Amino acid sequence: MTTHKLIQPIVVTLSAIVMAVGTLAGFGLIGTRVEDSAGGVFAADATLITPDTPAFSIWSLIYVGLAAYVVWQWKERENAKAIRIGWLASASMVLNAAWLGATQLGWIWPSVAVILALAVILGIIVGRLDDGDRSSLLESVIVDGSFGVYLGWVSVASLPNMAVALISAGVDPQAPWAEIIAIVVLGAAAGLGVIFTVRLGTRWSVAAAMSWALTWIAIGRLNGPLYSTPVAVAAIVAALVIIGANVWFFFMRR
Repeated sequence: MTTHKLIQPIVVTLSAIVMAVGTLAGFGLIGTRVEDSAGGVFAADATLITPDTPAFSIWSLIYVGLAAYVVWQWKERENAKAIRIGWLASASMVLNAAWLGATQLGWIWPSVAVILALAVILGIIVGRLDDGDRSSLLESVIVDGSFGVYLGWVSVASLPNMAVALISAGVDPQAPWAEIIAIVVLGAAAGLGVIFTVRLGTRWSVAAAMSWALTWIAIGRLNGPLYSTPVAVAAIVAALVIIGANVWFFFMRR
């Protein structure tokens, strides 16, 4: 075994531990819950494009998937896919912890920079998953599925993060402009989902995670203080566009 093939799994594992510590802080076990940090600017009703609270349960799925990935990459040290994405996977975990740290400290703009960097890293990872390798079902679920869900969620979650930063900077448009801007942003989310499909192929995990987040944005706008039927409809339409693009691409490739 080469030194490289031993160092990479060690670094990934250490990065996962760093992420776990950050997660404990984000859950409020050793720090402040994300939704309560920075004066509550990350709460589910902070912006018109923030998903409702139950949407964030997807993090449990992401963390279970990443934990399984850490175990898998130890067992598959000779696997070409493991080698291709190992360093980037490690970076994604450290960035995850960095984002949680930024929210704990109330560093809103740095949190935007971190989550955008995380989205880019995850996009590169998912782009490297399908490189002519023959994957087993287990590998597809643990690696492709986990990082696909991770990318899909973070891509949508970055939008309210940017909105929070703008609001904190004093950019807080009132009705009807707030709804109009929210609808435009959701349209951009749909466009991003279509771009993912074109560039990455049919990725059900990415589409499902993005649609999950968008659906909970819609639910949040039909309940609670930030009620907005137009935004809710736009969120549902965006989710349907992303799912539809994946269905279309899937059948076009057959």
